[in-house]
Amino acid sequence: MIPEIEKASATAIKTFQEEKLRELLQYVNTLSPYYRKLFRKHKLSISKINTLEDLQRIPTTTKDDLQQHNDSFLCVPKNQIVDFVTTSGTLGEPVTVGLTDGDLERLAYNEAISFACAGIGTDDILQLTTTMDRRFMAGLAYFLGVRKLGAGIIRVGAGIPELQWDTILKFRPTYLIVVPSFLLKLMQYARENEIALSDSGIKGAICIGEPLRNPDFSLNVLGQKIRDEWDIELYTTYASTEMSTAFTECTSQQGGHHHPELIIVELLDENERPVHDGKEGELVITTLGVEAMPLLRFKTGDMMTAHREPCPCGRNSLRLGPVLGRKKQMIKYKGTTLYPPALHNALNDFPEVDSFVIELYHNNIGTDEIRIKIATKGTATNLLARIKDHFRSKLRVTPTIAITSIEEIARLRSSKLGRKPISVIDLRSR
Repeated sequence: MIPEIEKASATAIKTFQEEKLRELLQYVNTLSPYYRKLFRKHKLSISKINTLEDLQRIPTTTKDDLQQHNDSFLCVPKNQIVDFVTTSGTLGEPVTVGLTDGDLERLAYNEAISFACAGIGTDDILQLTTTMDRRFMAGLAYFLGVRKLGAGIIRVGAGIPELQWDTILKFRPTYLIVVPSFLLKLMQYARENEIALSDSGIKGAICIGEPLRNPDFSLNVLGQKIRDEWDIELYTTYASTEMSTAFTECTSQQGGHHHPELIIVELLDENERPVHDGKEGELVITTLGVEAMPLLRFKTGDMMTAHREPCPCGRNSLRLGPVLGRKKQMIKYKGTTLYPPALHNALNDFPEVDSFVIELYHNNIGTDEIRIKIATKGTATNLLARIKDHFRSKLRVTPTIAITSIEEIARLRSSKLGRKPISVIDLRSR
């Protein structure tokens, strides 16, 4: 199930996207109050924007724009919106996104081709371990995508290892849709209850929300820790509510594949200029085929790299490397530039660490500081000293580290909407 456009040449993909871009510009110029006003303000004539390179004439759209002018982005009357979702609000107030029937169909198509990209077929059964409620787009998208693909799905929801294992052993799903760190909890429950992982029937996991790979696509510490104990394939998928599109690994596991019929991709430097392939940049997206709330040049805040060489799977569309971090969460610490995922990776080397939260703040002279609060399980002999030595070795810096209770970490990690646990608390802008 590889769409023909994804097997086309780079030139054909570019021509296709430019035609879709012209259609999108006509659409938002007619129906979007926000973009009509933007075009007038900057005296932009959409007739002069015909190529992907011409996109750079249009100012970028930021999360702040969405927060301040949320309703002005809507291109349809509210009685045509059949589902309302909100973003997680990790970096600010949640944004509301409305979806039409057509948008839900597009969402289902996106996930169906994404699951197929990872080798999932009609004979498979997927176990959904994320919520479908609480205005969460992803859970609904996974459900719709599996249905469109023609595979089976079991809606278990988040948490409760006992219920997850009861479902695995009773219904024999072949894939899990899961946050990777939750796989560690499932593995721990299996050990404690003498469940043989090799007999589970699970072939692989579609992993969301946490990085599993290094920039060279090798498994990071978390990914390797899972694979060392559970011999299943791990596929990473990257998406966001605003772009209603996923970038999922194929069986070659060399980055998340771009679906050119659904989205236009740019990677920009801090001056909003395109970066060279293989160089780190902020992902900026333009949605295609979205009816209710299309976006032009939306800055995701996620830093990553692009890879354009053809993939062994037969797709010629670009691939995105692992998310290196959030641009707003970039840390300048003692002469070193860091992103929180690097701290996560270092902490995952210590099985004694049950959970943690990273706090970013400014010291009294205005420079960045890092404070990590951890909760431990079992005995933890010389743990702080060993973690600090490990940070010095891996990252060349040593943040402040303190041990606290599991309950305190759980309280700090709880989000406003209760959908995603928060691992980074950025106090620098407060």
